[in-house]
Amino acid sequence: MAEVIRWLKVELAPRISIHGVLVDVYGEGILIMGESGIGKSEAALELIKRGHRLVTDDLVEIKKVSDDTLIGTAPDITRHFIELRGIGIIDVKTLFGVESVKNTQSIDLVIKLEEWNRDKEYDRLGLEEQYIEFLGNRVVCHNIPIRPGRNLAVICESAAVNYRQKKMGYNAAQELYNRVTNNLLKKSK
Repeated sequence: MAEVIRWLKVELAPRISIHGVLVDVYGEGILIMGESGIGKSEAALELIKRGHRLVTDDLVEIKKVSDDTLIGTAPDITRHFIELRGIGIIDVKTLFGVESVKNTQSIDLVIKLEEWNRDKEYDRLGLEEQYIEFLGNRVVCHNIPIRPGRNLAVICESAAVNYRQKKMGYNAAQELYNRVTNNLLKKSK
């Protein structure tokens, strides 16, 4: 009975569909969002080549399965496919093997890609978490400025590892802030 109730909760959960790419990076579900053509699918492809797993490209179906958990999946028709402008559609499961895909993944972190703007001030320390909301659940969100030469896969991997460290109680930005503060206090004595 408990299993039937759990299954019904998942199947009847509130849901939405959004434009983006969902990948499993070191066990963390990273939802990559941004304008069409900004490089979401290319970032996902590079992550797949680095050993991470694709959940969905282009359209992400999000279900709210609890007050803390959002689950992302692909529509059946596009599952395991990626569209690459100039090349076309590729089948990730066929090209890279079954270990390169995953059917569902919790959404733990959102990375929003945006074109670099000289006049915009970007967060450089990461002391304050920013969030985005889906179906009433808040998810940590990073706005990443894009310009030629930036390695999006490495940025996504670093964001995933940093997120994991924060979940485990270590915050690198806070550690640096504490060191600088302590150093200034020592000098003022």
